[in-house]
Amino acid sequence: MIWELYQSGNTHGTEKHKLNRRAWERKNANQKQSFYITIRLMKTRRRFLKECGMLAGSAGFSYLATGHHEWTDIKKKSEKRSALTLRFKPYVLHLKHVFTIAEGSRSTTPVMLTELEYDNIVGYGEASMPPYLGESHETATSFLSKVDLTEFKSPFLMEDILAYVDQLVSGNYAAKASVDIALHDLVGKLMKQPWHKIWGLNPDRTPNTSFTIGIDKPEVVRTKVKEAAPYKILKVKLGHGNDKEMIETVRSETNKPICVDINQGWTDRKMALEMSHWLKEQGVVFIEQPMSKTSIDDNAWLTQNSPLPIIADEAFQTISDFKMVMGVYSGINIKLMKCGGLRSAYTMIKMARALGMKVMIGCMTETSCAVTAAAQLSPLVDWADLDGNLLIDNDVYEGVTISDGKIILPDRPGIGIRPKD
Repeated sequence: MIWELYQSGNTHGTEKHKLNRRAWERKNANQKQSFYITIRLMKTRRRFLKECGMLAGSAGFSYLATGHHEWTDIKKKSEKRSALTLRFKPYVLHLKHVFTIAEGSRSTTPVMLTELEYDNIVGYGEASMPPYLGESHETATSFLSKVDLTEFKSPFLMEDILAYVDQLVSGNYAAKASVDIALHDLVGKLMKQPWHKIWGLNPDRTPNTSFTIGIDKPEVVRTKVKEAAPYKILKVKLGHGNDKEMIETVRSETNKPICVDINQGWTDRKMALEMSHWLKEQGVVFIEQPMSKTSIDDNAWLTQNSPLPIIADEAFQTISDFKMVMGVYSGINIKLMKCGGLRSAYTMIKMARALGMKVMIGCMTETSCAVTAAAQLSPLVDWADLDGNLLIDNDVYEGVTISDGKIILPDRPGIGIRPKD
């Protein structure tokens, strides 16, 4: 309950109780004006936060190829003022270079852009769906068409809303992330604060981001390395049979630290151990997903014997996967598109820290929307690989920036993005 004092004639408030004038004047001889006390009953703590502008206790603490597509507007049962309205639109990202990893090559990535509106304020979200995730424009459209948020009276009911979205259909984590990100953006805008501040994080503690070099011919690799001049650490994709050639080509251009991502490309643990020793000599700082996620014993053996940390990527997707990676890997790579969004990612970071595991935050090929959302968590992690927006030539948002290799968080509210003009 909040008590607010207004002068006579003030029309704000929901219940007004006029004090007995004589009693008031006896207590306040010098007061000549009558006053009203407005009693405002706050139905929820989240409503209280919205009204007062406080930054603590919200649900967040627990824890277009063409542009010709039209927005699909999901209002469902209600057209009431201030209802949560979800819109979504398919889009295709174009990569600056053909992107090759151990599992294949591509030059585009399908994404779904989402908007969540409340009281004329819009939150932005995104689902990025590289082929190996098993999601597509069709699956995302099917899922998002089922989402009905009109029963939720306030966007501050974040736990309720995201629990509903999560249980609606199994899987579809990228599509779920698009709602989660848009909701976080919306709530942050309503609170007039960016999420790193809502979480109480220090923006000065953001790490450097790595810049990814895909598998390619030596002359192309050299070009990519030169393009990566502003970045302090490189991420090199391996696992295609030319691993040493890739590293030696990079080393012919730069002595910057390197992390490597095998994408499950190695099949023999003894070879993997030999490579880990050679890679350490080449200035590599960690190895990401060296062997198949199903080769649990081999990955555990390599982690125990390798001179470099071994990080789980494909082997780690959601909170339930902790039981599969504990004692098998040195750390985890969290991606919003794998886990379902910021709510789960925040919880996973806290769990990993409690278990003594290293934490990396990564991304898919994404616009600045999803990348900037993930960057809000970056002060909490050991390593960041948030360059997905830098690998495309048709970004539609402005958000996180990089200065001398370091992630610079925008001070705008929500996730910190705005549409490009």
